[in-house]
Amino acid sequence: MTHQTTNNIITNTNTRLSVQITLTGLSFLVTHAQTKETTYFTEKKFDAPRTPEELLIELEAIFSTDKALQQNFDDVNLVYAGSPYTLVPAALFDENKLSDYLKFNTRILANDFIAFDNLDNYDIKIVYIPWVNINNYLFDKFGSFQYYNAISILLKLVMDAEKYSPATAVYIHVLSDSFDLLVMKNGKLELCNSYPFKTPEDLIYYILFSFEQLNLNPDTLDVKLFGKIDVGDSNYEIIYKYVRHVSFPGKEFLPKSEIKNEGAHHNVVLKSL
Repeated sequence: MTHQTTNNIITNTNTRLSVQITLTGLSFLVTHAQTKETTYFTEKKFDAPRTPEELLIELEAIFSTDKALQQNFDDVNLVYAGSPYTLVPAALFDENKLSDYLKFNTRILANDFIAFDNLDNYDIKIVYIPWVNINNYLFDKFGSFQYYNAISILLKLVMDAEKYSPATAVYIHVLSDSFDLLVMKNGKLELCNSYPFKTPEDLIYYILFSFEQLNLNPDTLDVKLFGKIDVGDSNYEIIYKYVRHVSFPGKEFLPKSEIKNEGAHHNVVLKSL
């Protein structure tokens, strides 16, 4: 599930940089290239959604002022989270029809670049729109880098964890203003969708509505939470009120260096790269 651009820059720092881009914030994770141990993390949240042009200005400002990010990295990864996407079975996929897959659930402009990630082991393509100005900036700054849609990484994590399980499992990945809901049943993907929300009531409405549509019982489901959610916050409390069995993901999702860390379920997407 890799896109890569290249030039002739060679680095030898033994570190890797992972950047997550959303319209409402930016996250930066620096890890050891071999052990995946976190050496630096920072994020910036916006009080209102930004345009891609405004995001680039914010990104440039952070790289110009944060000394921990002013180095060459062995590996640079970019993740687009919270952006429109669609899943296409590999058997039905045609690379010449990318806009057709997206046009029914998002507005596509004439100059939009449409990309796709491959989940080869599961015969799934994830079609989405990356922002060319962001990609160009990172290429100019670092040279070679890889970019993904966040849902591609989440899907692989979840499907790898559940592919031999006979049970039904639900995974909820919470961002600041949206969440991803993935449902696995008998090792097969039943649902992969993302929903916007502003309040905890919005969050639980979409969750329970999805359960109802799939005939899932919130009293018996195993629901795993990760992302921007913690025990005691309002989002967690309302989920726990209506769903009996909730937990945070463990070793099947995280590098060994992160398993025992408090808040290890935060930024799972970046940590798993």
